[in-house]
Amino acid sequence: MLSEVPKILEKQFVVTELEAIQFMGPEVPHVLSTPSLVNWMELTSREHVAPLLNPGEDTVGISMNIEHLAPTPVGMGVRVVSTLANAGGRVFAFEIEAFDEVDKIGKATHQRASVVVAKFAGRIAAKKEKAARGR
Repeated sequence: MLSEVPKILEKQFVVTELEAIQFMGPEVPHVLSTPSLVNWMELTSREHVAPLLNPGEDTVGISMNIEHLAPTPVGMGVRVVSTLANAGGRVFAFEIEAFDEVDKIGKATHQRASVVVAKFAGRIAAKKEKAARGR
């Protein structure tokens, strides 16, 4: 099963104003936000493990331990490298690194769990219904 998927997957991104922090004032150039870096790491790992899933399954993130090491200005490219470290049952573990055009900008460990999409959607609907009754 694991042999069906490459051990490493790389994806390229470009920092735009949508992914940038803008709260440090006009004298500081806008740079990649940590939540956006986390998102790119999750998206890369999700795509990485997709070939191992059955039809009707997807993965959800269940943990992330990240270090955002350096700022990356708007307009610069970012390369995210996801390494599949372990696959055991429904849980997939990744080691992830991110690089801009100059520096290593981030590293993380990440776990994703496989879910049956229809069952997951049903759990969400039931939770929303329960919350609506409690209002």
